[in-house]
Amino acid sequence: MRLAVLADIHANREALDAVREAVAAAAPDVIIIAGDIIGYGPDPAYAVELVADYATRGAHVVRGNHDQAVIDEDRGMTGIAREAIRWTRQQLSADHRAFLASMPLTVAEEDRLYVHASADEPGRWHYVQSAQAAALSFTATGARLIVCGHTHVPAMFYARAGHPPVAFRPLDDQPAPLIATRRHLVVAGSVGQPRDGNPAACFVLIDLDRHRVTMRRVPYDAETTARKVLAAGLPPALATRLAIGR
Repeated sequence: MRLAVLADIHANREALDAVREAVAAAAPDVIIIAGDIIGYGPDPAYAVELVADYATRGAHVVRGNHDQAVIDEDRGMTGIAREAIRWTRQQLSADHRAFLASMPLTVAEEDRLYVHASADEPGRWHYVQSAQAAALSFTATGARLIVCGHTHVPAMFYARAGHPPVAFRPLDDQPAPLIATRRHLVVAGSVGQPRDGNPAACFVLIDLDRHRVTMRRVPYDAETTARKVLAAGLPPALATRLAIGR
């Protein structure tokens, strides 16, 4: 079985379309949308509608903190994030918001768990940026494979019984192993707002039969997205960071 994971789309139509083509070419068995469909970017309605279509065709979709904020409250967010969320609310219909509200915080499938942030208190939106944070996720679930997003930085963590997790940064477009004697946590990077210094969109292919994970990078027209951010009156920093991947 092959899984494609798309996290942190953040209303970036150009990145989402480029990734969608790459995913279609890869022809995975299962698609997982790991939260934050909206927020920051200039095309929230388009992103929600495309993900809703994925869901009708069997994709697993979990809720992210920006998805939650647009239907609830934006407390705890940065000023820029709050400004984008308030703009986003005005762009979404009642049906869009209802879809976002319907998404669960987690989806369990066989020995796998899909979640936006940490598996530990998933509605508190803890970041998994260290081996210590990964340990909390491993403790919170018995799943052998945890898949999340939220940090916008691709990463993996390996764990075995009686030992602390080990962090591993996989190379772009190079398979990394899933080891039979380990549990794994995969952080899927970001489709719409990468923050690892590489501005290309990121999604993940997980091949359970060949026991490997690949962080796929897909160049897209970030200049067009940046122009749309500015035209919408969103904070200019949201345009700038698309060019530098930070």
